[in-house]
Amino acid sequence: MRVERFVTGIISTNCYLVINEETKQTVIIDPAACPKKILGFIEEEGLKIEAILLTHGHFDHIMGIDAFLEHFDVPVYVHEEDERVMNDPALNQSSTYTSGYTFSGAQYLRDKQTLELAGYVFEVIHTPGHTWGGCCYYVASENVLFSGDTLFQESVGRTDFETSSMSDLMYSVREKLFKLPDETHVYPGHMGETLIGHEKTHNPYV
Repeated sequence: MRVERFVTGIISTNCYLVINEETKQTVIIDPAACPKKILGFIEEEGLKIEAILLTHGHFDHIMGIDAFLEHFDVPVYVHEEDERVMNDPALNQSSTYTSGYTFSGAQYLRDKQTLELAGYVFEVIHTPGHTWGGCCYYVASENVLFSGDTLFQESVGRTDFETSSMSDLMYSVREKLFKLPDETHVYPGHMGETLIGHEKTHNPYV
């Protein structure tokens, strides 16, 4: 697995391309925007986009969806508990920072559901706390976790939104993410990469 990170959008969101180097099959995670840089990279590398995965429904993780779908006819996935967030500009914060954005065409996921994409198995881990339907995607075969805004490098996601709960977030991190192997490589929604083992020892919030 090859993971390429692009920092996009007005709040510097990490958009990831998860690439199977043998087949060029690729998954997009959290498209905050659809800049020419990413489209050019996809074209130059000959990548075959299979799906868009969303870790949650906040605007800074979803506003590039429509632009990507103009180029790639692929499904968009998000946890079912964030359906309201995806469809409400106030809940997804887009009306606060922009003129508003919603997306109603997603397919909805459940906790522990698996998706076979690009030759890998992505397990959905429901991690409410930042939003009702916040989730992470775990690829056990690669020791990789895409944590969205649940877990950051020595930090965690905000819990001051209507959709948030600090107690839920702490439970999600401690009882779900910290049960993963220490060597699990974490790709968060913002800031740099980390390891589960490092966060268990050094994350001051948990």
